[in-house]
Amino acid sequence: MKILSGISVSPGVAIGTAVVLDAEGQRVSARHVEASQVENEIARMRQAFAAAARAARESQRAVADKLGRQISDIFGAHAQLLEGQVLLQKSESLIRQNHWAAEYAVSQVLGDIVQSMARLGPENRFGSRSADLLDIERQVLQHLRGQRREQIRSSRGPLIILATDLSPSETANLDPSQVHGLVTEGGGKASHTAIIAGALGLPAVVGLGPFLEEVTDGSTIIVDGQAGQVIIDPDEETLQRYQSRRDDFRHLEQKWLQLRDVPAVTRDNHRVTLFGNIEFPHEARHCQERGAEGVGLYRTEFLYLGKTEDPTEEEHFEAYMQVIRELGPGRPVVIRTLDLGADKFHMASWKVEPERNPFLGVRSIRLCLRNLALFKTQLRAILRASGHGDVRIMFPMISTLAEIRQCKLVLNEVQEDLHDAGVPFNDRIPVGTMIEVPSAAILADQFAREVDFFSIGTNDLVQYTLAADRTNENLAQLYSPADPAVLRLIRMIVDAAHKHNIEVNICGEMSGDSLYTLLLLGMGLRQLSLTPQHIPEIKTVIRSVTLTEAKRVAEEALRLESARDVLTYLREQNRRLVPEMFG
Repeated sequence: MKILSGISVSPGVAIGTAVVLDAEGQRVSARHVEASQVENEIARMRQAFAAAARAARESQRAVADKLGRQISDIFGAHAQLLEGQVLLQKSESLIRQNHWAAEYAVSQVLGDIVQSMARLGPENRFGSRSADLLDIERQVLQHLRGQRREQIRSSRGPLIILATDLSPSETANLDPSQVHGLVTEGGGKASHTAIIAGALGLPAVVGLGPFLEEVTDGSTIIVDGQAGQVIIDPDEETLQRYQSRRDDFRHLEQKWLQLRDVPAVTRDNHRVTLFGNIEFPHEARHCQERGAEGVGLYRTEFLYLGKTEDPTEEEHFEAYMQVIRELGPGRPVVIRTLDLGADKFHMASWKVEPERNPFLGVRSIRLCLRNLALFKTQLRAILRASGHGDVRIMFPMISTLAEIRQCKLVLNEVQEDLHDAGVPFNDRIPVGTMIEVPSAAILADQFAREVDFFSIGTNDLVQYTLAADRTNENLAQLYSPADPAVLRLIRMIVDAAHKHNIEVNICGEMSGDSLYTLLLLGMGLRQLSLTPQHIPEIKTVIRSVTLTEAKRVAEEALRLESARDVLTYLREQNRRLVPEMFG
């Protein structure tokens, strides 16, 4: 028996027979064609794009019938990219200029974009979504080469798919009656493959690193989607234990489905507000489906991604209005202003030299304050949207009081311009700041005098506090939200917010991990913003405990000396207080 650990992206327990898929090589060697063959090569390339687009549209229709429009929109986006002119024109230009073969030109164009996306900061999910572009590349190359990956066919009962990675289209086309779980060497929490695995209800663990050579077809595999573990060839005792856990989890899922419309209230009657984190407008529907009380973090970077021109004010406005209309009246929408670095995407209005350390460079609010035209365009759209719903504005990566004050001055200027132009907006729009760097946490008492609310971004707060890149697998043991230094900073932030009577939310991945829910409640958090799919699970924990119990757990956890000790203690207390989930 061998136990491997990775990243849990879809909960549950799956037990089945291993099907090992070989990695499908996408490395394309440089090949040139004669000048006389350039036009033929371009025609061949365009035919491949058209065929891949038709396939994407077919997948969109099929997936819409099976999983709904939200998931099928992924393939609609693929089709739009394939049908559009940007990728075609870039590929055609390389063929004409360099006399490259179509395969190499397409691979270079999409490879360059993937590399740019991979450099996105840890607070953004686009880096992992490069899998979608790799999927598009795979589809086009298959049509150019006439290759197709063999479909999975078996009569051996429940299957567990093990692969280097799976494209979104491959994941969506799996048959859940046959395939019961997914395990991949690569991937991350935010990839579309992970989203689709959740929609299909397939327990999935990704990011295990190289392991396929250690497994053979036919091995018995256990996928523990809750703990992020994969067990190869389990012994009989382990197998029986997980069979029982699988049955228990299925029963628990049925109970969760009944929690959509009930409040998140502790057993001693303390109310907790659960918001959803979203990246695209259509995800507001997912918030509704899972019982979110609003949107606590609306990331806006998608408006800039892959564009050759900055988005217009109207494009901003319509993206915000789409969410407001979907949520309906009375539900808050917290819009975070642009949080990307200048090295990570093209903006027509802003060009800088590459930075040696972009994570400590001109990113996020620093970029916006250096490009006021860009900043004001977004602020105007947010303010206009505030006239149609409960819109709130949040500034990211604030590290000094001077920055937040400068942001408020710019906002006041935009408000005056809109007022003079007779454009309606909420002149009392709540203004908040992310607390995600140690300097802001240490000065939280002063920051609380400047804003209406805090939102704790634990992803960056952990990595900047511990000087540990959360994307570096060699530092996985160091990067931990349970580190005592991080917990003390969170406690400082919450205490400062309560002292000045402002709201405080937490919106990093920590808020969506049920292991930390007791701790966060005990430290004084009454608002959590998380990925919508985790809301029923977190609500279950909240409704299973008392605030008195949570406070006791937090006080003890804050006395411990290491992240390991904190995690061990939290597991013990969760097993005792919420045995149906952690037993």
